[in-house]
Amino acid sequence: MVSHRRWLTIPDESIDPRPARSRARLLEAAAALLSAGGPSAVTVDAVTRAANVARATLYRHFPSGNDLLASAFNSLIPPAPVPPAEGSLRDRLVALVLAQAEVIAQAPAVMSAMSWLSLGRDLDEIPEPRHAGDSAITTLRERIAQQYAAPFDAIFDSPQAAELGEVDRSRAIALLIGPLVLGRLSTLPDFDYRECALAAVDGFLYVQRAAQAKSANSTTAASIESAGA
Repeated sequence: MVSHRRWLTIPDESIDPRPARSRARLLEAAAALLSAGGPSAVTVDAVTRAANVARATLYRHFPSGNDLLASAFNSLIPPAPVPPAEGSLRDRLVALVLAQAEVIAQAPAVMSAMSWLSLGRDLDEIPEPRHAGDSAITTLRERIAQQYAAPFDAIFDSPQAAELGEVDRSRAIALLIGPLVLGRLSTLPDFDYRECALAAVDGFLYVQRAAQAKSANSTTAASIESAGA
């Protein structure tokens, strides 16, 4: 007797394009609402209506409204600027700070995201890039931190920056970027980002070099005293 078997083919959900399409529509709708009306405009009802997607589908992609909003912010944030490879240490820092100033001035999503995230907890430290699977809010919080930290790390980790000694990265970012962020948030008329960037870089280099010189002098004095004893 010949046995005829029928094999049941189970479709591979990983290649089903429908979930990706629905998520893209939701994210596009959320980003459009965010750009037009700010964070308060990104509600579950508004997004599902604009995307023509059911609420149940939204919650399959985004566990909460905050996760949806964080993902929308993430989609609007431009890539971090790349520091120049050539030039003096001052010139490279100036170029990078000016590039960051342009992002701050021209990309309001970054400032809005920072203001929204500031309502929550602080980061314990500047994070390393994470893998997929983290919550959207954590990913957004850490991406913004990396947005500022990674380009400066490329400069401070270079041999050219050895003259500065050990650089406190968090303080460096605060000194170099803080005045620009304040200028953007203050909405002061005729705020000169370039002048502010130059002053920030020169002030940072002066303070860092002075601290390094003081540390070097203390080390030398301690060595001489030890040798004399």
